[in-house]
Amino acid sequence: MINGINPLGRALRWGMVGGGGTSQIGYIHRSAAQRDSTFTLLAGAFDIDAERGLAFGTALGVQPERCYPDYESLFAAEAAREDGIQAVSVATPNNTHFAICRAALQAGLHVICEKPLCFTTQEADELERLSAEKNKIIGVTYGYAGYQLIHQAREMIAAGELGDIRIINMQFAHGFHNEAVELQNPSTRWRVDPRFVGPSYVLGDLATHPLFIAETMVPGLQVKRLMCARQSFIESRAPLEDNAYVLMEFKNGAVGSMWASAVNAGSMHSQKIRIVGSRASLEWWDEQPNQLRYEIQGEPVRILERGMDYLKARAREEDRISGGHAEGLFEAWSNLYRRFALAMEATDRGDTAFLRDFWYPDVHAGLAGVRWVENCVRSADAGAVWVEC
Repeated sequence: MINGINPLGRALRWGMVGGGGTSQIGYIHRSAAQRDSTFTLLAGAFDIDAERGLAFGTALGVQPERCYPDYESLFAAEAAREDGIQAVSVATPNNTHFAICRAALQAGLHVICEKPLCFTTQEADELERLSAEKNKIIGVTYGYAGYQLIHQAREMIAAGELGDIRIINMQFAHGFHNEAVELQNPSTRWRVDPRFVGPSYVLGDLATHPLFIAETMVPGLQVKRLMCARQSFIESRAPLEDNAYVLMEFKNGAVGSMWASAVNAGSMHSQKIRIVGSRASLEWWDEQPNQLRYEIQGEPVRILERGMDYLKARAREEDRISGGHAEGLFEAWSNLYRRFALAMEATDRGDTAFLRDFWYPDVHAGLAGVRWVENCVRSADAGAVWVEC
């Protein structure tokens, strides 16, 4: 159980690009990073408006001289300080991720980036290469993967408790954008603009989350080929989709499906992952994240609860409160940031043995997501045809 003791014995000096006062996601980054005292926020370029960023940063307690107008001056000035930042989180619109991540790595910083990591496989390959060259990690904030029962499922599948994996059904289909809400909401507007988000909307913004969770539950899962159809029910969003269906064939012989939608009217979130094996099935739903549904053929349904002694050790090690109490998204993100910090520390001291079996959403996960979205768009734009992956 996590008890609040810093696992590093020190705090990593940390900065942010983006995540200012109008950001939807900035606060959860700061809360997660600082929950276990593994990071201390010392600097940032918090807003595209320099004055607004300065006001916000100082309100957070950052020294005025370390609230910068842009990421270039942030990286340059901090590199010149003996107490300069060691890591940076990127919480900006998607079209800026590649340039900021590349600049951060070149400045010798560890990076934690919102997904998608970038727009193209070529860009992701460059970041992967640069990460290895500079010996700095890239963590990608697939925040839902920090829920403990995702890792219970991973351990059960690895132990063969489901048998051979046959079917993987995934969905992330909410209803909050079933009308053109972007006309009144600036924080939504950029998400449906190709200039900011690239070639897709719900495929990149939503679908990559359950895809990564499935890949976490079933390590080594690789898509052999896929077929995608996408729709723009709000016509002004075209060519970006607000609904999409993907069929997949995996290299291990399993098949899968994905439904991603922002127009599932009435649905709150509806992110679900169901793994079907030859003997049993597992299902996880992010609206009830403290439970894992376990169904063995011919036996009553079992609901596994977070924090209980019958769970695998890996699923219990990141408990923050005993079983029976609900944990939520902030705890899941905190678990990821704790892991990012441990990975950074191990990388800096060259502990390859520790890193060999240490799980976190890394640059390879970011690359896999970018490649999957590229292939989905390629399939859909060719008329929903099968494409090799």
